[in-house]
Amino acid sequence: MWAGAEGGPPEVTLETSMGPFTVELYYKHAPRTCRNFLELSRRNYYDNVKFHRIIKDFMVQGGDPTGTGRGGESIYGSKFEDEIKPELKHTGAGILSMANAGPNTNGSQFFITLAPCPSLDGKHTIFGRVCRGMEIIKRLGSVQTDNNDRYVLPWYVKGLVLESMGYFSLLHSRVDMDLNIFVVAN
Repeated sequence: MWAGAEGGPPEVTLETSMGPFTVELYYKHAPRTCRNFLELSRRNYYDNVKFHRIIKDFMVQGGDPTGTGRGGESIYGSKFEDEIKPELKHTGAGILSMANAGPNTNGSQFFITLAPCPSLDGKHTIFGRVCRGMEIIKRLGSVQTDNNDRYVLPWYVKGLVLESMGYFSLLHSRVDMDLNIFVVAN
């Protein structure tokens, strides 16, 4: 019921200005968070949105269409509840989590770790991991930034491509693919 096209979890490829990387979504652990991410993707919400915060050896953050770190919204209204699972930890590079301003304040912003980050455990919903293209994340994490952790040159999400349907096929009846963007029609 929740498996991807080949029996595994859904995968989404983020086409960025630095190249593509693919994330595997933890839909069994964070179904509302995954649904939010997939639905925002379907709406092209993340297209041309910059990674607005980059902290070397810590994380890269995106998903805020204002680029300020204060914007973004969820499909559930303004914010939605955490889906924190104690068995999921920020154990290394490539962990996909929701950025927030405190408990139960999830919107559209997400981050990907560049190293183990145990200080984030229990504070941010983990909803996936990078399964292909980690070299893109490492390159993104090493770009030049200013004193506010903002990149000197902009790096952004060009679009998203759904790699396996699984969970998402339960939400929509037809999926059309484009080269760089993820498009879904009912």
